[in-house]
Amino acid sequence: MGYFEDFLGVNLWTALFTLLNTLTVIFVGTKFLFKPIMTMIAQRQKEIDDMYADADSAKESAEAMRTEYQAKLDAAQATSDQIVKEAVARGQAREEEIIRQANADASAIMDKASADIAMEKKKALNDAKDEISDIAMAIATKVVGRELKSSDQSALVDEFIDGLGDGV
Repeated sequence: MGYFEDFLGVNLWTALFTLLNTLTVIFVGTKFLFKPIMTMIAQRQKEIDDMYADADSAKESAEAMRTEYQAKLDAAQATSDQIVKEAVARGQAREEEIIRQANADASAIMDKASADIAMEKKKALNDAKDEISDIAMAIATKVVGRELKSSDQSALVDEFIDGLGDGV
């Protein structure tokens, strides 16, 4: 063996010892270094995957909440529009009712005023008839020179007034 060692310049025992040391370092590195690092990398990858999954879930949840919020906002807008339409319709109906009531009140006032005017006219005519009757009686008494009976007086007054009513 001496020849082999002289040719390569390597001692077989040293090479074997170096090989054993290398295998031991690989075994120890694999056992205590490579496996824990791979386990740590796998855990880290799982944490990252979980964070992405949580982010996707949060994004989906946020999108669902946004959609729900938009639907509620649209419903609130529709309700608001409906309330405004109903309020406008009630306002218009109330306006028409007030106008109708005002017209009815005005018509009633006009009717009452017409009735009052007719009554005042009738009263004025009656007052005028009474005054004319008194004047006519005074004139008739002086012309005839005697006192008239009340039935004669009434007949004369009515005849005189009827004559006046035709001229009016």
